[in-house]
Amino acid sequence: MVPITVRIQTAPFDQAAELQALRAGRHDVGAIASFVGLCRDHHPGACAPGHVQAMELEHYPGMTEQAIQGMVAQAQARWPLLGVTVIHRVGPLLPGDDIVLVAVASAHRAAAFAACEFLMDYLKTQAPFWKKETTPEGGHWVDARESDDAALRRWGVASDNAA
Repeated sequence: MVPITVRIQTAPFDQAAELQALRAGRHDVGAIASFVGLCRDHHPGACAPGHVQAMELEHYPGMTEQAIQGMVAQAQARWPLLGVTVIHRVGPLLPGDDIVLVAVASAHRAAAFAACEFLMDYLKTQAPFWKKETTPEGGHWVDARESDDAALRRWGVASDNAA
């Protein structure tokens, strides 16, 4: 049984503790690949640094965790994984705050890297999160980006956001 952790939370997470928990007592793990997404204060090429003052993430409890479990199952079908941790924060966030942690354990680095990237691409387009940014002009909901949909398509998966 592959240990899988999926948590949606408002509190910050401890990346080092989560990575340690993923490998604790294990001697079959040869690689752990991880990704931490952070709240930025701007969008490169779209607005100046400092423009985004805050972000709020919303989700449907239960539905979100189920969707992420499905994403993990798809990753497990593609790569020989030994453990997966996905933690996503919701609620109000400030620039510099951690938003998401994806960590994948495998016997070899190629599977760990690929599965980690696949899960992050999947989370950006398919996970039921809604993002609202606060800027000097006020609050606005953030639409899906074509570049995120394109990242998912390279895995042979069509985004639900694609027209």
